Amino acid sequence: MDWVSALAAARQRREPAVLVTVSDVRGHAPREIGAAMVVTADAAWGSIGGGNLAEVALRRARTLIADGATAAVVHRSQLSDRGPAEHGVQCCGGEVTVLLQPMPVRPAIAIFGLGHVGLELALVLARHEVELHLVDSRAEAVDDARLAALREGPAVVHVHRLALLPELAVASLPRGTQALVMTHDHAEDLALLDALLRHDAATPGAIGSIGVIGSRAKWVRFRARLGELGHAAAALDRVRTPIGDPDRTGLQGKQPAVIALNVAVELLAGVGQRRPHEAR
Repeated sequence: MDWVSALAAARQRREPAVLVTVSDVRGHAPREIGAAMVVTADAAWGSIGGGNLAEVALRRARTLIADGATAAVVHRSQLSDRGPAEHGVQCCGGEVTVLLQPMPVRPAIAIFGLGHVGLELALVLARHEVELHLVDSRAEAVDDARLAALREGPAVVHVHRLALLPELAVASLPRGTQALVMTHDHAEDLALLDALLRHDAATPGAIGSIGVIGSRAKWVRFRARLGELGHAAAALDRVRTPIGDPDRTGLQGKQPAVIALNVAVELLAGVGQRRPHEAR
């Protein structure tokens, strides 16, 4: 597998990787500008030249992965017997600069309910490098034409069409997904919250955060019912509601686009999320 395919496969597996590229060469070097390799925690594809040059870059890349780094790093190597050589001497005589670009796993966000607010929220989030999971029990809400604009952004969009039991989508969500419940039906909202909480209880860390749209009075009723269904108080405390609270963001208004923007601000700012190592 070449490094291009390897990078695509790592992103598909939701596995963090680092793209290592030769960005500058002075004098003699084993590879040319543009040579690249992809590094994951336990494998590598492609080549930037081998020897000390490649081994140092490989280890540096894996340190970036372990640290959860997101910023690119530049590393220069002197290819001579007078240069530092941790993993063998390379005597090409030149100097090579490599660019290490972390390719972190995209945050996964699930929107349950593509009504007026849900669709507006999806439109905002589609402009970011996230993985969007869209779920609605109504066929017209997840019609391809209605969602066409979401495909224009950098987000990876997955549409789940489950007319009878939308809560079945919960088990297929990537680990650490941030879930937002905002369907057209309070009974459906309750069933989804029950499924999300049960899934996270059975597999700790499966769900990164849970938010539900609606009033505080709605949540009082929901909390009592979810408690009757066996959910512990500590688990219920994790549920954020109301989401998109203008008191937290400072943006006032009840229009769907305004509510969606408030929710997106909270979400992208990390409100209510587990720490990164807890959501892996």
